[in-house]
Amino acid sequence: MKILWTTLHVNNLDRSIRFYRELVGLRLLRRFEAGDREIAFLGYGKADETLLELVSEQADVQFTESVSIGFEVESLDAMLPVLEAKNIALTGGPFVGPGHAFLFVADPDGMTVQLFENRS
Repeated sequence: MKILWTTLHVNNLDRSIRFYRELVGLRLLRRFEAGDREIAFLGYGKADETLLELVSEQADVQFTESVSIGFEVESLDAMLPVLEAKNIALTGGPFVGPGHAFLFVADPDGMTVQLFENRS
């Protein structure tokens, strides 16, 4: 048994695909309609290595602040100008701890995204 992916319900599929592609380099692996919803799978590699399932439904989605998704980046210092160029505001941090640093931003639907740098 293994975890297959994390599902995020979004209000605008194109906007969310663009956000995760441009910010953390996820690729669109497949996209299709299923009833009243449209689904996109994103990942870094092959189609069987999906990381995120983005689901867009007809009704507006209500979001919670109790969920976040984290991505490891090579350098937070290198990410800061990228975030600024894309007008993505920090919602927390940067925070530095022993052997690591991290910060938080929000995706287009307000979901918390953590960018984490391993410095050990």
